[in-house]
This record gives sequence, structure tokens and C-alpha cells, in this order.
Amino acid sequence: MTALRCSLFIGILAALVSCLSAKPVAVTLETPVGIIEIEVLIDQAPISGAGFLAHVDTGLLNDGGFYRTVYPKNDNGSPKISVIQGGLLPDTEGLTPIEHETTEQTGILHRDGVISLARSEVGSATGGTFFICIGDQPSLDMGGGRAVSGDGQGFAAFGRVTKGMDIVLKIHRTKTNSDSEDAYTAGQLIAPPVRILRAYRQ
Repeated sequence: MTALRCSLFIGILAALVSCLSAKPVAVTLETPVGIIEIEVLIDQAPISGAGFLAHVDTGLLNDGGFYRTVYPKNDNGSPKISVIQGGLLPDTEGLTPIEHETTEQTGILHRDGVISLARSEVGSATGGTFFICIGDQPSLDMGGGRAVSGDGQGFAAFGRVTKGMDIVLKIHRTKTNSDSEDAYTAGQLIAPPVRILRAYRQ
């Protein structure tokens, strides 16, 4: 087993152990504009929470970043939402995709400050790419109307910001670049991204 594979295995094992404890796990994201503290609700969202924590524990989120900011004026989807998206930078490989946990399963709704996994198809999220809600975003819940491949399953919320929403809002207001290879994200990309200097458990 290579050192990298061993490190990833240990990280995933540590994340799964957290699930057994069923206590919220506090995580800090250090950025150049300030610190964001997150509470991972591992008891309610064991699969999604473990996926995120595995990326934290293996150091994969270090030197990641927030690279997308969405608000009604630049949102190319419907219904309109307000979020910032970050984690692994585009073209960076994450861990193995995980099973999708709906908001109906976890009871964690997309309210102000909630953190959730980004995805395309159901079961494509790895835990390494996520978004933070600015204001309540019910369209992102299961059956909420925000279409992702037309599946109606919504996104997998797994925690919430406990400190640093002012930093989240600062990132949300960051100037965007209209250049994008994808029409869906046109006008939403932050270039250069606001880096995640370090992600770690408290």
C-alpha cells in the first residue's frame, strides 16, 4: 500500500469513527480573508459528513478554495439561489463518490449558513466539493425544484456554519469573472479563487 493510499485509508477510517460517536464535529477553514467554523452534524448525515471529514483529515482540502459565488442577478438556474461553492479546486481529484443522503433522510434543510455537498448525478458527490447557503434556500431540498439532472433529489446538507458568516458574505461579494466553459456557471467564477489555506478539526 502506497503512503498516499495509506493516508487516505486512515482518513476515511477516522471519519467513520466520528460517525460512531454521533457527536457534531467542529471543523475550521482558514482563508486569507478570515476563518470559517463549521459544525458537521455526523449523527444526522453520517455518509455525507464522513465524506467531508475524510477530505479534511487527509489534507485534500488544504490549498483548495472558494471558486464560485451565486446570487439572483448572476444565477443561470431556477429557482434563483444564493450560495458560495468551494472545496477541491476544479480538475482536482477527490475520494470515491458516496451515496446520496436527501434532506428527507437527514432532516437538515438548506437554511442560512447550512453547508451541503455539490453534485451532478445522484451518487456523484465525494465530500470534497461543497457549498454554503446565504439565506434560506428551500429549492435545494429534496423536491424543492432546483433541477439537477431532473432527479428531484436535492442536495445533501450535512452541517452548518457556527462562526464566520461575515467571511462567507465577504466571499459571496467577491468580484466574479464572466469567462466560463460552461454557460451554467458564466458570471459566477471567482478568479483567482479565495484559497482554503488549511482545513482541520478543532
